[in-house]
Amino acid sequence: MRVSLKWLKEYVDINISPEELAERLTLSGLAVEGMEIPGKELSGVYVGKIFNIEAHPNADKLIICQISTGGEENYQIVTGATNVKVGDVVPVALENAKLSGGLVIKRAKLRGVESRGMLCSGAELGMDVSILPTEQAQGIMILDSKLPLGMDIKEALDLDDVVLILELTPNRGDCLSMIGVAREVATLLDKRLSLPESITAQENGTIEGFRVDIKDEHLCKRYVAKHFTKVKVAQSPEWIQRRLRAAGVRPISNIVDVTNYVMLELGQPMHAFDFDTIRGDIVVRTANKGERLVSLDGNERTLSEEMLVIADSSGPVAVAGVMGGLVTEVTEKTTNILLESAWFNPISIRRTSKSLGLRSESSSRFEKGIDLTGCQRAADRAAELLLEIGAGELSPGNIDNYPGIQPEKTICLRPERMNQILGINISVNEASDILTRLEFKVEKKDSMLLVSAPGHRTDVSIEEDLIEEVARIYGYDKMPYTLPFGASTQGIRTRIQALELLVKDCLASLGLNEVVTYSFTNPNFLEKNLISKESPLARLVKVHNPLSEGHSVMRTTLMPSLLEILSKNFSHRVSDMGIFELGKVFIPVENEKLPEENHILAIAAMGNTISGWNYKGKSFDFYYLKGIMETLFQRFAISGYTLSRDLQGTIFHPGKSARILIKDKCLGTFGEIHPGIIENYDLPAGVVGMEIDLNLFAEISVNQIKYRALPKYPGISRDLALVVNNEVVVQDIIKSIRKNSGQFLREIKIFDVYRGK
Repeated sequence: MRVSLKWLKEYVDINISPEELAERLTLSGLAVEGMEIPGKELSGVYVGKIFNIEAHPNADKLIICQISTGGEENYQIVTGATNVKVGDVVPVALENAKLSGGLVIKRAKLRGVESRGMLCSGAELGMDVSILPTEQAQGIMILDSKLPLGMDIKEALDLDDVVLILELTPNRGDCLSMIGVAREVATLLDKRLSLPESITAQENGTIEGFRVDIKDEHLCKRYVAKHFTKVKVAQSPEWIQRRLRAAGVRPISNIVDVTNYVMLELGQPMHAFDFDTIRGDIVVRTANKGERLVSLDGNERTLSEEMLVIADSSGPVAVAGVMGGLVTEVTEKTTNILLESAWFNPISIRRTSKSLGLRSESSSRFEKGIDLTGCQRAADRAAELLLEIGAGELSPGNIDNYPGIQPEKTICLRPERMNQILGINISVNEASDILTRLEFKVEKKDSMLLVSAPGHRTDVSIEEDLIEEVARIYGYDKMPYTLPFGASTQGIRTRIQALELLVKDCLASLGLNEVVTYSFTNPNFLEKNLISKESPLARLVKVHNPLSEGHSVMRTTLMPSLLEILSKNFSHRVSDMGIFELGKVFIPVENEKLPEENHILAIAAMGNTISGWNYKGKSFDFYYLKGIMETLFQRFAISGYTLSRDLQGTIFHPGKSARILIKDKCLGTFGEIHPGIIENYDLPAGVVGMEIDLNLFAEISVNQIKYRALPKYPGISRDLALVVNNEVVVQDIIKSIRKNSGQFLREIKIFDVYRGK
């Protein structure tokens, strides 16, 4: 929000410097992010009038202008401007004048003709060219002919004004207006607030048999309309244009400028329709499915059924609170207008604006909430301004469709509660005075205050809101400060967090790369990974507000996410890759709202390990993955586990995979991925993977390995060659040896397998 101090001073007497005012506003909760003085670099530029123009004798594109600045001396200036004529009032930079950017004007000769200054464009005066007409920004600026000659251009165009740039919080929509900011300043300085008076108030009635019908009172609680005839669309007076430019708004025409002026002054967005283009009565309703509207920016927009529109018998003529339609736009041919001043539901406006990708000054105010009681006041103010500038004649009658007048809400403020929260002692009278200055209605009852919030303070609804109002006006800088005290605690990682970091370090040292994937996934992963509907992995948690269909359920396994990564890399000719992820899977719990979250470690690999000039990489196969598992278990002192190959119904190959069992619990699964799944992901044969339950892993692991002295005597190794049936599992042989060996057995390692006659 850009606040012009010249404009602000019309409503409140400000007797402090702009810097002090900015500081006090910031301390009260209205943060001043910046301060601008548009003409701070300008000097020696005055209002002048062209009384003669001659062609340059030596240059076809130059002209010689004779300029008067109101004094006895006239000035000859050579210019290449094409948009000036005799009688134009223009900005004149005389000799030694300083322009925006530090440019100093000197007397010079242009093609043999002396020039004693320069005629200035808006850009050369340091004005924001985005809010100026093109010919004013790049060409010479044509001024109001009523300006006195010789007047300093900074005073003439309000370039000596100070503009405060406010960064408002979303709850302070009332300060998106000059009156709202003036109300805050008046309260802080304990000054009287002077509001503009409207003299065009009319009794409610009809406008030439014209009606406004509100179909949804929840989305539109009030609609005020006024009618003007004999409208003359032209430029606004210079004083209106100056104020709009100071607020960062580009002047367009007298009708549109007045609606913008009232929006900036009172915070009430308004819209003007070309009355002759409206067919029948106005109906405020939600759009029908598939209805279309060409908005003022020239784009055709498809409307949905939840969007609020202003419609006539032919269809929508405006998107309520966001933007008007092109058909009813006010143009130079307009002779009758309908002024709209309404209240629209903030949530509805925000959703519509977001859905259409269309934000406007109006929508930004409506979505923060406007004063329901101020619609009529804004319409009266706009009508008064239009009459004042002679833009048209006001028709009899005034429509104010106000179906459900909102009762005032009374809030109880307890002084003892206020002082308890703030930690200070503010008297009842002082709190009452602060709230009264903020235009709250205050009634003392016993030891309490009964407070009613004004219509413009839609953000105040509970006792704590009132306490905040008292605190910020009283002054946060006046609050006593104390150092916090109490027992301090040392922040440490949980066991699972510490374990995850150690596991990551271990796997990274083994040549694997960590990846992070979404917890959301596509429900088609079940079919792609051959998971039956009866499988526990098929019990999915659905997301109520998914980002997309591909992220509509929570994952029950990490392996599909890793296979997607391998597949994408393989399609880009990366054939050697080993990755891992530590993440959560989500299992629904019956009769519980929240699912069970389990920590899982998943590994997937394809191709070979990294090769060098003097060594060859090894294949990522079942045995290499088993070695990674054993190294990981050795690092965390996990022993006593067994392997089982009964894996029917999993995503792994039934004959080339194993379950890791410990104390009859399944710690994890590893092996080659099922060939059918490999085909679904377009991966090469032999891709391996592993999933380990980290919660169970944490229970049985040992983070700190204890030291044990080396044996006194050298070790003794024995080779045992055993002839066994081909169906016997190596794990069973090792288990049998450990069971029957003594305490001195340290290691069992299989070093050869022979099959034959």
